[in-house]
Amino acid sequence: MKVYQTNEIKNIALLGSKGSGKTTLAESMLYECGVIKRRGTVEASNTVCDYFPVEKEYGYSVFSSIFYAEFLGKKLNVIDCPGADDFVGNAITALNVTDTGLILIDAQYGVEVGTQNIFRTCAKLNKPVIFALNQLDGEKAEYDTVIEQMRDIFGKKVVPIQYPLSVGPGFNAMIDVLLMKKYSWGPDGGVPVIEEIPAEERERAQELHRQLVEAAAENDETLMEKFFEEEHLTEDEMRLGIRKGLVDRSIFPVFCVSALKDMGVRRMMEFLGNVVPFVEDMPAPVDSAGEEVKPLSDGPLSLYMFKTTVEPHIGEVSYFKVMSGTLTLGVDLDNVNRGSKERIAQIYCVCGQIKTQVDQLCAGDIGATVKLKDARTGNTLDAKGCDYVFDFIKYPAPKYQRAIRPVNEADAEKLSVILTRMHEEDPTWEVEMSKELKQTILSGQGEFHLRTLKWRVENNDKLPIVFEEPRIPYRETITKAARADYRHKKQSGGAGQFGEVHLVIEPYTEGMPAPTSYKFGNQEYVMKVRDTQEIPLEWGGKLVVCDCIVGGAIDSRFIPAIVKGLMDRMEQGPLTGSYARDVRVCIYDGKMHPVDSNEISFRLAGRNAFSEAFRNASPKILEPVCDVDVMVPADVMGDVMSDLQGRRAMIMGMSSENGFEKISAKVPLKEMSSYSTALSSITGGRSSFSMKFASYELVPSDVQERLLKDYAEKHSEE
Repeated sequence: MKVYQTNEIKNIALLGSKGSGKTTLAESMLYECGVIKRRGTVEASNTVCDYFPVEKEYGYSVFSSIFYAEFLGKKLNVIDCPGADDFVGNAITALNVTDTGLILIDAQYGVEVGTQNIFRTCAKLNKPVIFALNQLDGEKAEYDTVIEQMRDIFGKKVVPIQYPLSVGPGFNAMIDVLLMKKYSWGPDGGVPVIEEIPAEERERAQELHRQLVEAAAENDETLMEKFFEEEHLTEDEMRLGIRKGLVDRSIFPVFCVSALKDMGVRRMMEFLGNVVPFVEDMPAPVDSAGEEVKPLSDGPLSLYMFKTTVEPHIGEVSYFKVMSGTLTLGVDLDNVNRGSKERIAQIYCVCGQIKTQVDQLCAGDIGATVKLKDARTGNTLDAKGCDYVFDFIKYPAPKYQRAIRPVNEADAEKLSVILTRMHEEDPTWEVEMSKELKQTILSGQGEFHLRTLKWRVENNDKLPIVFEEPRIPYRETITKAARADYRHKKQSGGAGQFGEVHLVIEPYTEGMPAPTSYKFGNQEYVMKVRDTQEIPLEWGGKLVVCDCIVGGAIDSRFIPAIVKGLMDRMEQGPLTGSYARDVRVCIYDGKMHPVDSNEISFRLAGRNAFSEAFRNASPKILEPVCDVDVMVPADVMGDVMSDLQGRRAMIMGMSSENGFEKISAKVPLKEMSSYSTALSSITGGRSSFSMKFASYELVPSDVQERLLKDYAEKHSEE
């Protein structure tokens, strides 16, 4: 295989909503380039890109898949990304290591929520976008309506390169307004017949050609002057103008294809080869020090490891982008993230599961290697003397959680190893061993995302697992002051145990004044603060302990033991065993014994006095509340609103955004447990949402009563 230089390499992310036909398009692209001799189909489970067992089981992409195409003397590296919103992490990774987004739109359904989310990510990363209208041969296909919808959502920068002469099952011809030619195909697609534009289409084609020329000229002053003078540009001048417009995101070209019948695919690939920006045309990436790293083949060697998979018959495969320099076989590199060394013994160019060994790759190229000792997804490997570190991929917060455990508890360690490996393959799978909840919490982007992991663990690793409802990390606090005392006394022959603690507790707020006195019933308790400890809590909030003991009622050496007893109860609240927070405790009196008093006595006395006071201080349970944004089509907005209100949501606002309605709400985490599934069901998969933790809020009284009852029943059973 030829060694491609940086100025011959183009990196493209193949994107689109679920079912838009990306994997089928990839097959046609590989066929047109001669990489494969026969196109596979998703139905037959024989495509190049969907080769993992779970993808064959489900019938659509679960992982991103990388393939290359040698075309027109260029090397096109393409990353085919899953369309389901649950696997958005793959698309985000792909866009960060490629330079152009090729977004497929199903002409039968137009711009879907997933399409908008992808476009938004492209905009955030400042990536050029090319649209392809696929499935124009579908029963419900539209063209003019979809183009109008695209312009409403993405703006006037949407510029057709082609338009079909008809859509639906009879689609077999289109007009290319860049080349000003008519393309037509036989029933089975393949090689087109290229002809002059028919007279009845000439006026429309010339108008669209003029719009395209004008859009191309806008990106170059020289071209603009020529356009004003002559009102036309040569084909090469238009390509130059469009390329500049792509880099500046001032033009979004639209192509027409039928991926299934291989109509229009080769023409689109000619555009990718001739017009799409090269690696060196795009802004240089920035390392973690904020310095630009230009893709220079003679620069210092640096690789960014962006993807890891475990593949059948191979083992661990590490995918990388050459950020700088030229990679050759046998080179030793430093893993700057893990402080280890790696030798690159094999270099591959990849087409799905087909791997072609090569001797070197230049800056900007994408490749793979195997059997690295210590490299992980997100690591940077540098040659000696190079100090680049890359950390530019940011993933969305999880939206769906489940507690996970093996059916056989003896397999817990084995499951932990598998989950760690899974996270390497897809960083949007997050795993937390929660000390608070006493569960292993698996978080992801949706129910299907987690169900895919379960399928793989049970079928590939042969380890049966169980998903359970995750416990909610409630918090306990108090709303008024209360007093209590407790004497711990135990005599069992010889030295006994004795400790007595008197204390007052009250709600703590930042900046509140030091305590002076409290009144309970008809008695006033005066406080003289000798010392104050502020203890920030790992789970949020504070415990503030004021030592107000006078006259030596309790020796100061026992105060730390009392504080330990208080922390015991802060870690396991008296109401439901949840963490407590934001409490101030004043220890003002007590008793001790010259022989029997010890640390354990005062620890137990402090803990029990705190528990009694806590229950008398109008305790409340706090629950985590999330900020939730939901994007929905207008026709189902009422149903979505009703569902949210049934989840105790507080609607904070509504707005319109790019043809969709946006609902912003605050929703208790407890009510979001299966929201992704419910939203998909209500809207037919046409909606999306995001959520992030906002704050802890008081639970309603009926919810608190239910929680207390459930906790009491659970402990009575124990």
